[in-house]
Order: sequence, then structure tokens, then C-alpha cells
Amino acid sequence: MSPGGTFVVLMPVYEDWESAAVLVARVQQAVAGRVDKVEFLLVDDGSATPPPARWDVGEVPRATIDVLFLRRNLGHQRAIAIGLSHVQATRDCAGVVVMDADGEDTPDGVAVLLARFAATEGRATVFAERARRTESLTFKVFYALYRALHRVLTGRGVRVGNFSVMPRAHLERMAAVSELWNHYAASVYRARLEVATVPIDRGRRIAGASRMNFTSLLAHGLSAISVFSDVVGLRLLVTSGVLVVLAALGIAAAASIRLFTTLAIPGWATTVAGTLLVVILQGLLMSVVFVFLILQGRNQHGFVPIRDHAHFILREQRLAGA
Repeated sequence: MSPGGTFVVLMPVYEDWESAAVLVARVQQAVAGRVDKVEFLLVDDGSATPPPARWDVGEVPRATIDVLFLRRNLGHQRAIAIGLSHVQATRDCAGVVVMDADGEDTPDGVAVLLARFAATEGRATVFAERARRTESLTFKVFYALYRALHRVLTGRGVRVGNFSVMPRAHLERMAAVSELWNHYAASVYRARLEVATVPIDRGRRIAGASRMNFTSLLAHGLSAISVFSDVVGLRLLVTSGVLVVLAALGIAAAASIRLFTTLAIPGWATTVAGTLLVVILQGLLMSVVFVFLILQGRNQHGFVPIRDHAHFILREQRLAGA
């Protein structure tokens, strides 16, 4: 089944033009016959190197390639947020394919996403669920630890990344989702949009080396968790409350042993009670902090895509196509 219609392929790019040029040509071949028109929008996230002058166009009728230059480097999640907001404001399309420009999101994967999108009759945002990863063992270990932490703090598992196709109806709704500024995939789930997934193997980088280091990966993971900050705050609030109750029971038990039995070692009850009293005070302080953080977060509007995205756009340039 073919979805047809016009689709925008959105790629954030930072100093990765060689890979992007190869990927654009391959995606055109992969979607030929599946869509009526494809418009590539490359979001330049403050690259020092300009895009190439020549681009391959022709596999899909009336295909176009545009670059959206940002005023500064913002990181790929915020580049995606601005790109989606720009598409919502300026393009008439059936959907948006979001993918990285390095080749790890594959052209064959785009075809699989579009097929799954057509199977949902264009009602769901379809994410690629990684069936096979190519990273090192160290990365996989830390990623497993992050997934466990994410589930404990938010109650949700981590299964997907940026690689996805979003229908126009969801794009209109995401234009008012502030969390989009922090993390694209997490904000879709937070907005409670209809979501589908399809297993897709991760590809290999086409050219160059990844510029993602441990610090940027950590910031990326924390950004996903921050989308559910109120949920995290409430879970930590409950945890600190339980901690206070357990500490109070511990003090009561220590006092009972000291007063009503002969089992206590001299000075033991005082030490235990003092330690648990410190735990109670810390738990109460944590509770107060989390309450204020939750209330503050609910009173802040932050970045509103439909209102604020244009401030970060320097210009748009047509590279190829009609």
C-alpha cells in the first residue's frame, strides 16, 4: 500500500553535508512510486561549512531540496523542533519524515515507515523501533542503564528515537507542545498522540565520524526525561515521603528497644535516632523542593513552537528542484 501525497523529509544537519547529499539521493530512490512528491528540508544547525552547490534530484517528480539555516547551533532536538514548526507554517503536505542525516536512519527504513503509515491510514505517528543496533558494547551497557533509569523515573520505557513519519494532523497539534523544544519523540508521547512502531535495523554512518560524545548523549537522555518532569517530581516526592515514614518508624523502633528491652548497646539508640532524624529532615527538604519544582513547571509556558520558532531562523535557501 502506498501513502501517496506530498511528504517532507526533515533532516537536521551539522557539518555532515557529505552524508546528507548521499542520503538524499538514496531516499529519493527508496520512495519513488510510494509518494507523489518529496520535499527535502535540511535544517542547518549552525554548520561552519556551507552545503554543496550541486544536489541530485530526479527520482521523484517535482522533488525539491531546501536548507533552513539557523542563527546558531541549538542541537539536533531543537533543530528538529524548529524544522517541524517551519513545515507546519509553510508547507502543505500529507506528512513529515524525520530522520538523521548521517545514514544510520536508512532509506529502506523510510520505505518501511511509509508502508506502516499507510496501514494506519495516516492516523498515527510511526516510529522506528530499533531491531538491531551497531554501537559498541560500552554504549549498549550505558544505554541499558539509561533505559532502566528512564522507566523508574517516568514509568515509560525507551523504545524509539527520531526516525519517524508524522501525519499532518499531528503536526498541527505539535505546534503548541512546549516539550518539543527538549525532545521530539518524548514530546509526541507526552502529547498523547496516536503512535505506532515498526522494527527497523539501524544503519551505518555514510561518511565521517559522529560528533556525539558522552556529555551530549547524557544531555540528550536527560532532555527526554525532562519532558516528564512533573511525573518525575511526583515520583520523587512519593519516594521522599516513604523515606520519611520509614525513618520515623526506625526511630520509634530504636526508642522501643532502648526503653523496653535490655538489648540496646549504650549509645546505640541515640546514634540511630540521630541518623534517622537527619534522614527525615533531608526527606522533608526534598519534598518541599519537589513540590515547588512541580508547581513552577506547571506555571511556565516555555517555548511554544508556533509562536517562537521563527526567531531562530536565519534564512531558507532552495538548493535543487522546481
